[in-house]
Amino acid sequence: MSEPTGRTLVACLGNIFLSDDGFGVEVARRLARQPLPGGVRVTDYGIRGMHLAYDLAEGFDTTILVDTAQRGDAPGTVYLIEPEPQPGQGDAASMTLFNAHGMQPDLVLSLAGSLGGDAGRVLVVGCEPATLEEGIGLSAPVTAAVDEAVQMVTRLVTAGQQTGNKR
Repeated sequence: MSEPTGRTLVACLGNIFLSDDGFGVEVARRLARQPLPGGVRVTDYGIRGMHLAYDLAEGFDTTILVDTAQRGDAPGTVYLIEPEPQPGQGDAASMTLFNAHGMQPDLVLSLAGSLGGDAGRVLVVGCEPATLEEGIGLSAPVTAAVDEAVQMVTRLVTAGQQTGNKR
C-alpha cells in the first residue's frame, strides 16, 4: 500500500447503544487527544451516514473508515482493509465494505460520488466485535483493541507505513 497523502478524512462510525458497535466512536474520542498532521480531519459520525456523505463531497485524497468489521476472527482483532472494487467496476462507490449497523458505507460512498465528491483511496480500520447486542459500553476485548486502532490510524496518517490487510 502506498502512503496516504494530502487531505485525509478519518471517519469514525458506530452506534454507542449497540455495545461493541461504539468502537469507532471511542477511537474518535481518543484520536481527538492525539497530535495529527495538518490536512487530517477526524470526525465521529456515529450513525449519521448523510453527514458523512456530504463531508465526502468535499473531496479527499484518503478516507479512513473506523468501525467494527465482522470477519470471523477473535473479538478484538484489529484489521487494516483496503476494499477492492467489484469486477468490472472501478469507482469507490462500487466497493464491497462491511455493514455492522446498517449505515452501509458503500452506499454512503456512492452518495458522496453522486454529489461530486471523491473519497480518494479508502481504507478501513476495523475491529472484530464480541457483541452487537443492545447495551452501552464496549466488551473487554474491544476496549483493549481501541489503543491499537488509534496507533494504526496515527501511523497511517503520519508515516504511511507499508502494511498488509490484517495485522
